Formats: sequence, structure tokens, C-alpha cells
Amino acid sequence: MTRFRTDDGTALLADAAVLLAALRARPGFRSGEFGAAADDDGLYALLTTWDGVGAYRRALSAAEVKIAGAPVWVHALDEPGVYLPE
Repeated sequence: MTRFRTDDGTALLADAAVLLAALRARPGFRSGEFGAAADDDGLYALLTTWDGVGAYRRALSAAEVKIAGAPVWVHALDEPGVYLPE
């Protein structure tokens, strides 16, 4: 999970759709969604699930994901973004 803050939600949603398409094409991708907070304007979240941490890390290192993600990641909040099931 990664959270984002922006004043231009319309642009972020469009950029996130491109990023999600790039992530869906990567091996190990299970699911993903991008949404807006119901009670905080300007706060958004990207939630993805993967076969494992390795698949997630390999996906993020792919050139097409880096390119698609650049306009999205600049809005990311500096906080933990990877969680493992207990």
C-alpha cells in the first residue's frame, strides 16, 4: 500500500491508471486498485497484491513501470508501503 497526497486528483487518477496497467503486465501481479479517501480530500491510496516480495520488487525495477510510475510516485507520502501477512 502506498498513499499519495495531491491537489490535482483528476491528473493523479489518470496517471495511476497508466501505472496500474504497467503493473498488471508484470509477472506475479495478483490485484491492484487505486482510490480516494472518503474523508480526506487530496489523499489517495494504491493497493497491490503480489505473489511475493520478489515479484513486487522486480516489477518496480522494470523500465516500463518506472516510466509509468514517475508522475505518480512524486506524490507518495514518506511512510512504510510494504506489509507482509502474519
